[in-house]
Formats: sequence, C-alpha cells, structure tokens
Amino acid sequence: MSTEFSTLDYIIFAAYGALILFVGLYVSRDKKGHEKNAEDYFLASKSLPWWAIGASLIAANISAEQFIGMSGSGFAVGLAIASYEWMAALTLLIVGKYFLPIFIEKGLYTIPEFVEKRYSTNLKTILALFWIALYVFVNLASVLYLGALALETIMDIPMVYGVIGLSLFAAAYSLYGGLSAVAWTDVIQVIFLVLGGLVTTYLALNTVSGGEGVMAGLKTVYENVPEKFAMILDKSNPEYKNLPGIGVLVGGLWVANLYYWGFNQYIIQRTLAAKSLRESQKGILMAAVLKLIIPMIVVIPGIAAYVMVNDAEIMAGLGEIGARNLPTLEQADKAYPWLLQFLPIGLKGIAFAALAAAIVSSLASMLNSTSTIFTMDIYRQYINKNASQKRLVTIGRISAAIALVVACIMAPLLGGIDQAFQFIQEYTGIVSPGILAVFLLGLFWKKTTNRAAIIGALASIPIAMYFKVGAKGWSDSPFFVDIPFLDQMGYTLLLTMGIIIIASLSERKGADDPKGIPLGKNLFKTSPTFNIGAFAVMLVLVALYALFWN
Repeated sequence: MSTEFSTLDYIIFAAYGALILFVGLYVSRDKKGHEKNAEDYFLASKSLPWWAIGASLIAANISAEQFIGMSGSGFAVGLAIASYEWMAALTLLIVGKYFLPIFIEKGLYTIPEFVEKRYSTNLKTILALFWIALYVFVNLASVLYLGALALETIMDIPMVYGVIGLSLFAAAYSLYGGLSAVAWTDVIQVIFLVLGGLVTTYLALNTVSGGEGVMAGLKTVYENVPEKFAMILDKSNPEYKNLPGIGVLVGGLWVANLYYWGFNQYIIQRTLAAKSLRESQKGILMAAVLKLIIPMIVVIPGIAAYVMVNDAEIMAGLGEIGARNLPTLEQADKAYPWLLQFLPIGLKGIAFAALAAAIVSSLASMLNSTSTIFTMDIYRQYINKNASQKRLVTIGRISAAIALVVACIMAPLLGGIDQAFQFIQEYTGIVSPGILAVFLLGLFWKKTTNRAAIIGALASIPIAMYFKVGAKGWSDSPFFVDIPFLDQMGYTLLLTMGIIIIASLSERKGADDPKGIPLGKNLFKTSPTFNIGAFAVMLVLVALYALFWN
C-alpha cells in the first residue's frame, strides 16, 4: 500500500517542481546578444560564487544512494557507515588545498583533460571512455533505480514510470541549461534536502521517545542499541567486512574519498566553474561543514527505524500503517521510505520534495558531466576538431539525452540489490584505486611517465580482481586471500603505485618526466578563512570519533 498524500502534500511537491524548472530555465537563458558557448554550458561561464559551489557539491553528492542507501546501512550497520560522510569532510579540505590549485591553474574543463596535459591523449581517451561508461551504467542507473524504488515504496508508482518521471524532470532543465541550470537549482535543492531530512529525523526520534523530542529520542535510541553507535567495528561484528575497523580510518576509505571528491568529473566540475581559486576553496570549505551534519539526516533515521521496528510497544502504537513495507535486515533499503509514511499532512510533501531534490540534482549533475566528457574529450578530439561553439553545446545536449535513455533501460535491471550504497562503493572500488594512483603520482611525483601510468592503470584491474576472487569465495585456492573490500582498495592502490614507480624509474632512469608538474612553494597557499575553517572541521571530526569510537 502507498503512503496517503493529502492535497496540501501534492501542492507542496508541485510547487517545488515548478520552482526548480523555472529557476533552471531562467538562469540559463541566453543573454541578449550573446549565444551560449562551451564555457557557458559546461562551466557556467566560470561565474559561480562560493556558496553556490558549496551547495552544488552537496546536492550533486547526496542522492537516493545516501537517503535510501545510507539510511538502509544505518538500519543494518549503524553509525559506522557515517565514516563515508565524516571522512569526506577531511577529504574535501585536502582537495581544496592540494588539488584545486593545479586544476584551476591549468584551466580545465574535464578531469580527462588533465590526463592529456600530464600524460598523453591515448590515456585521456581510455579514461574518458571508462568514465562515460561508469556514469551511465553505474551512477545514473543506480540513482534512477533507487529513486524509483522510493516512489514505488511510498506511492505505489511502478518502477518503470518512476524511472521515466525522474529522468524527464532532470532533463527538463539540465539538458537545455547546462551547468548554470544545475548549479543554481542545486542551491534550492539543498534547502529542501536539509529541511526535509531534518523533518524526517525529528519525526523518527520523536516517535521513539514517545513524543518527548529529539534529544530524548537520541538518548532512547542509544540506550536501546548502543552497538549501532560504534564507529570502529570489531571483527565479531557481522558488518566488519564492509567497514573493517581501524582500516576505515587508515585504509581503503581514503581511496574511495580521494577518488570521488578529487577526480570525479560530476563533483569537481562545479569547482572548476568558480570565479577564482579562493572562491572555489571557500565553496569546498562550506561543503566540508555541511558534510559533518549529513549523517543526522541520512543515517540516524535508519538507526531510529531499527529501534522502532524491534519495539513491540512502538509498533503497536503505529497500527496498521506500521506494517506497510516493513524494513528488515534483508531489505534494509526500505527503512527511509517506511519512515515517510508517518509524517503528518504537509510535511510529507516537504520530505518527498527533499528526496526528489536529492535524486534529481544528482541526475542533472551526472548528465551534465557525462556530456562534458563526451563533447570535449571524444567529439572535439576525434569527430569534429573544428566544431563551432554552438555545435559543441548541441552535441552536449544530444549526448546527455542518449546517456539518460541508456540509464533508463539499465535502471530496472538493478532490482533486488540490498544495501545499494555498499554495492556501488564495492564495485566502483575495482577501478578507482588504479585511477587514483595515476592521478596522485601524476600530480605530486614529476618522474611519473605516461607509459608507466598506462601499465599501472591496466595492472590495477587484475590486482583488484585477485582480491575480489578471494573475498567472494569464487576460488578455494590457498593463493587467494579473503579481506574486506576497503582493505582490498588500499592494497590495490599501494601495489599499483609501486608498479608505476618501478616502471617510471626503469624508463627514465630517475630523471623527471618532461610533463611533470612544477610545485612552487606558493602554489598551495590558502587564505586565513580556509585555514581557520579547516582547523575547526578537523577538531569536530576528532571529537566525533572520540565520542563514538566503540
């Protein structure tokens, strides 16, 4: 059965949709006497202020996989899954201080473009094709699937119609407007996202406490399931393979975060569209601060749902509605949609708009970045080197539309995946260590050669698969090892970096590569505002891990 929506809920949701479409089309309209060019479409005319960048980073990142997937992992695992969010805050600071100065100084449109400038056109093309495939078949498809799953659970909308509806909504403004439409609507999306998430968190905690408020609810949840507040899991925990204790802090989670926040086109693209480096760094700092509170709106509700489901008295009070679409450890991703059933009239519309905002903003970001890579790194390079600015914008729109159609076909095929957030992280982790190794050494070790980078990138896949075979039990051979996937990512990164270093030294006998990046002493200098803010974020992180260590 579906959640009962009132007329007011529908009005609120419709108003949200109309506002997003209006703003997206308005801000991206062609100015009088000026026809939209590639920089306008793909980099928002390089005019974004820090607060738009910060909001857009979070809106692009927080999607169905966080709202649905991380709440599901909160239900099944607990607060430990929040390490993905809290360590992302620290990663953002590293990206802002050490990666952005190089990217912006080189005037990049795309991350593959950096590969061409540092290594070669061949390696750029290999990675560009890989990213296009990843965005279409994994990222876009999974966001559409999880979003449609939420619609199906909450409103009984069939999966196929949910996928089509979400894709058309995202396409309605992003295909025409480009990054300007995506980034400026993201400011509105983040307001809905945070407000709706806080509403759902309040409801869940207030229900658990018997109407005594959020703080009483937090206390009740902690007293009922203290084990779900352990940030560092021990080996006896059934979820240790997903979050391997101290390895989370010193191992593969760094690979996942540095790859995602530093070298992921649909994330880094909005920082490349800043007015200046300082403006971009302030936007990164804002996103890091917001990352500290995200677990409150995506993880805590999942833990509260677990307490509610396992408390007979609470379930009795919820009545018939409580039995609808009941989440279980085997179907943990139903936790967040299940909670939305209990919101009062009006607030359901806000919470549902928040969920839609998370889904649509991520879809729009991924579409824009997929089309940017295809247009600038494939079409302009190999198909039409002399394409006009108008032609590049047209190809960007067409390629985004094709990517969306393919993702719509793929999305329903992902059905049956539990804890989708963990699934996405695990299978992206097969390729991310090799790519991260190529970028880190390319940025910070001038001896890295193109040939060595290609060897390392190709070698990283069989290394990752070696660990995957052992972990999945696909072979009984004693030559395979069974270790958590985050540890697999860490070891794969270290081994790949070792291969690249050895290959580089053997090729150039220790001499610097001609394309090595000179790192001047003032390149990584940051403003007092960034430094103070970064220090405050790190203090909060230390306090959080000290409080919830085990």
